[in-house]
Amino acid sequence: MLAQSEMPRYTIHRVETLPNVNAAWNSPAWSEAETLTIARFHPRGSDHKPVTQARILHDGRTIAVMFRVEDQYIVARNTEYQSPTHKDSCVEFFVKPLADRGYFNFEFNVVGALLLWYVEQPRGPDGVFGKYTEVPKETVAQIEVATTFSGPIREELVGSQAWTVSYSVPLELFERYTGPLGDPSGQTWSANFYKCADDSSHPHWGYWADIGDRLDFHQPDRFGEIVFE
Repeated sequence: MLAQSEMPRYTIHRVETLPNVNAAWNSPAWSEAETLTIARFHPRGSDHKPVTQARILHDGRTIAVMFRVEDQYIVARNTEYQSPTHKDSCVEFFVKPLADRGYFNFEFNVVGALLLWYVEQPRGPDGVFGKYTEVPKETVAQIEVATTFSGPIREELVGSQAWTVSYSVPLELFERYTGPLGDPSGQTWSANFYKCADDSSHPHWGYWADIGDRLDFHQPDRFGEIVFE
């Protein structure tokens, strides 16, 4: 587990009206949000370390999340729900609402394809997950999402390009698995934010809270803190 001094913290400000998922990164709708930067990259990756930032806001009932990536190599071969989006140009938000419950891994690729599990027991020493549930597609229908690119992108796009993934998640989705959460204002959850592209020409693995030497994003004991205003 990260020491308190090593644990990053991010404040999620409360607003009366959340940004529309189609709102631009620099739009007034996002002006109340703090900006988080994914600055650490695992040494097993290539020399490509794309600038990746995230913003979150909430209104007491729903959270809005937006990632922005300054990329050089963009690929998205997976377009189905629960396909291995981490192999593509992908941004990920892992979030654990309650200390004694599991966590959710929102793994969106650049064209908006999503992999989402509720993980109660992450990988063991053998690399096998102990216990997880695939969030069903009808539940995921509650999530609104907008992206810069549509897919698939089978042939890698090379050259400087910025892209965004924006989505909103009602608290009801979390509560299906955690039980009642109430108004999150004043609550502290644990979370981590990631950038990866396993099967691109320049694979990389970036993270907000340090994951240590082990290249494994599923380390809830190393998550940082997100504080709801």
